[in-house]
Amino acid sequence: MRVMIFGATGMVGQGVLRESLLAPDVEQVLAVIRSPTGVHHPKLREVKVEDFADLTPIRDELTGYDACFYCLGASSVGMTEADYTRVSYDYPMAAARLLAEIDPQTCFVYVSGAGTNPQGRQMWARVKGRTELEVIELLPRGYAVRPGMIQPTHGVRSKTRWYNAIYTAVAPAIPLLERIAPKYVTTTDRLARSMLQLARVGFPRHILENADLR
Repeated sequence: MRVMIFGATGMVGQGVLRESLLAPDVEQVLAVIRSPTGVHHPKLREVKVEDFADLTPIRDELTGYDACFYCLGASSVGMTEADYTRVSYDYPMAAARLLAEIDPQTCFVYVSGAGTNPQGRQMWARVKGRTELEVIELLPRGYAVRPGMIQPTHGVRSKTRWYNAIYTAVAPAIPLLERIAPKYVTTTDRLARSMLQLARVGFPRHILENADLR
C-alpha cells in the first residue's frame, strides 16, 4: 500500500506518519509539506507545495497512491471564518478534487473532530461539517474521522503551544478518563492505526466518531 499524508508535521500527522512507516504493508509514504518533517526513512518521500489550495504543480507527484490521510488543520481560535474556511475547507477540498480526478477509488481520510456539525452554532463545526459532506459525496472511499480528546504518544507534540500546555496539564488524568469515558479519548498512535485500517478494509459508515477509532 502506498499512502500520502497532508499535515505530517502536525500532532495527528506525526502519529500517522510514524504508524505508516512502521506498518509492514505500507511500502511508500509521501508527505506533502511546506516544511520538512525532519524524519529520515527509506519509505518516506517528501514533496513541497507552495499553496495547498492549488496542487496542480505537484499533480504528477500524487499519482499511484492508494490512500490519502488529510491531517492538515488549524485551531479556529483567533481566526476569521474566511481564514478558517481556507484552511479547513479550501485546502482539503483541493486535495480531494484532484485525487478524484487522478483515481476516484483513492481512499481519502479527512481528520475532522468531535462535535462537527454542518448546521452547528460554532463556526469551526459548520466549516468542518461542510468539508466532511463534500469529501464523502465526491469520493466513494471518502471518510471523515472525528476524534475526541487526543493524547500525544511516542514523543508527538502539537505545533500549537497552548495545546501542549493543556496536554501536559491533563496528562495525569488521561488513564482515569480512559477508564470512565473511553469513547471520548484516543491517542495519536491509536487514531493513526484506525486510519490505516480504514484504508485497508473500509468501514460501514463514512463518518467515524471517536468510539469507532479505538
